[in-house]
Amino acid sequence: MEKRICLECKEPVKGRVDKKFCSDHCRNAYNNKVNKDSKNLIRNINNRLRKNYKILSELNISGKTKVTRTNLYDKGFDFQFFTSIYTTKTGNTYFYVYNEGYLALENDIFLLIKKES
Repeated sequence: MEKRICLECKEPVKGRVDKKFCSDHCRNAYNNKVNKDSKNLIRNINNRLRKNYKILSELNISGKTKVTRTNLYDKGFDFQFFTSIYTTKTGNTYFYVYNEGYLALENDIFLLIKKES
């Protein structure tokens, strides 16, 4: 009979024939290492979206506000991260971070809006 070893710590594995790890700790540690890069990417994107959402919601207390591009940049807003785009029949394109949206107007002015659920 072939001796099985844990994929993480290289200790002998006892139990079922198809068992690959000696403990839950080793299984979790191994899978965390394997998925590290993809989890970091997702974590970084979610953090960026969360920050953009916070900035929009802090600036748009009334539900409809105008702000400058500089004001958004100064607070750390990143225009590359949003969750959806909505184009109206008139051709206006709204970018949303969840339910907080913005529309580019003239002269680097943005209309901030909140989508009602």
